[in-house]
Amino acid sequence: MLDKSSVIFNNPMDKKTVKGANKSKKKYIKKYGDDSKKDYKISFKDIDTLDYIKASNIVFGESNQKFEDNALIVGNIRMGFGHYRISIAMASAARALGFKPYWLDLASFDATGSKMIREQNDMYSLASRISQKSKLFNKLVWEPLNSEGFKKITYNAKDQKNSELLVPIFKNIDKEIPYIATHVWPSQAAIHAGMKNVVNAIPDNWPMGLHLSEGAIHTVQTPFAYFGYKTLNGFAKKPLNGIPESDLKMVGCYIDHELLVNLEEDNKLRKERIANGKPLRILMTVGGAGAGFDMFLAMVKHLIPYVKENKVALFINFGDHLDVYEKLCKKISGIKTTNYFNQYGELKEFVKNIRHGEATGIYAIYNKDIFEAVYSTNLLMPVTDLLVTKPSELAYYPIPKLFMRHIGGHEVYGGINGREYGDSIPECPTKKEINAMLDKIISDKELIPHICDRIDYLKKVGHYDGAYECVKLAAHMK
Repeated sequence: MLDKSSVIFNNPMDKKTVKGANKSKKKYIKKYGDDSKKDYKISFKDIDTLDYIKASNIVFGESNQKFEDNALIVGNIRMGFGHYRISIAMASAARALGFKPYWLDLASFDATGSKMIREQNDMYSLASRISQKSKLFNKLVWEPLNSEGFKKITYNAKDQKNSELLVPIFKNIDKEIPYIATHVWPSQAAIHAGMKNVVNAIPDNWPMGLHLSEGAIHTVQTPFAYFGYKTLNGFAKKPLNGIPESDLKMVGCYIDHELLVNLEEDNKLRKERIANGKPLRILMTVGGAGAGFDMFLAMVKHLIPYVKENKVALFINFGDHLDVYEKLCKKISGIKTTNYFNQYGELKEFVKNIRHGEATGIYAIYNKDIFEAVYSTNLLMPVTDLLVTKPSELAYYPIPKLFMRHIGGHEVYGGINGREYGDSIPECPTKKEINAMLDKIISDKELIPHICDRIDYLKKVGHYDGAYECVKLAAHMK
């Protein structure tokens, strides 16, 4: 196993940083055990929710199963919904290009490295929620950590060392299989394990040392991110060697094949609904960490009069956060009696019916299954007119978007990217600002059609082709 903590892209790390990285790995081994000699057998289980792309989940089994000849692995972790969402896009693009997608969630196993990931994810989610309740914590800790702390190249050294703990999971995986990672830990782990064709799909628009995985091809969605990683400018107090062109590619936004194939028709229907005076269909998403509740509450209260006047149809995907749905029901009388979907099959049928049909009132969506929770938003995006979300992974999706306040400084630059490319409305950081913007969008019948035309143009020039390009890079396709 090559050491990736001492030198990162020809930039030597100081002794203190290297010592801290080694100490971190030892801490997790002491806490969760040393499984480096384990022989984890690899088996597969179909993911029923993703049946349209025939994706199979990689699990531990009694004996090793054989991968199909056209296999492509999507390495990921669950950290909120975002990395799962990008992973689904990669699997979708892989299927569209003729590959059999396999899903490798490194946080899902009973293994030392998986327990390490789950511990760090729990800490991240807790801090994210605290940041929404404490302005002081957010200002002094959370925002600086997400924008500047994770940016330092020295931060990468510890992650590189910790990701060595994930290597045993790869023991019985063919090292030649094309592999796309949608979080840096699955990328680093694959490189440590000897995987030969690794793409590290970087999710954010804000360049950070956190996302470095030397040995993989790094892909980014935007020119801003490309420049940041090409130069590693600001990753340390002194100038650094950047990532060479051979290891860094700007590919466009990571979008599912299913969301692109009928995109022009989706936009045509949006414009027709607005021209015909139909209720504006607004989709709101509750993030994986369940943060931002107060702003959600303010928006729902503000939109209820529009719903009663048949000017708005409101869809709220609560994901797998039943507690957030129940909390909202307690705050707003009548929400519980609205349309409520907790059966995935019913939601799929409903989406088919409203594509050319009617939608009125408020619709609440909840699914216990993580894949159903994430993909419900994908089902609803083509049949809604406006997505209200924080500027995280959904910031790059081809639907008119309105951004609520970011959570973590790195998300700011997803919002900036959307407003610059013109497929999004700029971030509204306060309840007053976002409700005023909702008023403007509902009253101005020209705004959403303008964004739809912009989205059509961006599709035409390949702006949303990032997932396809990642597959091609991993599989060495021309």
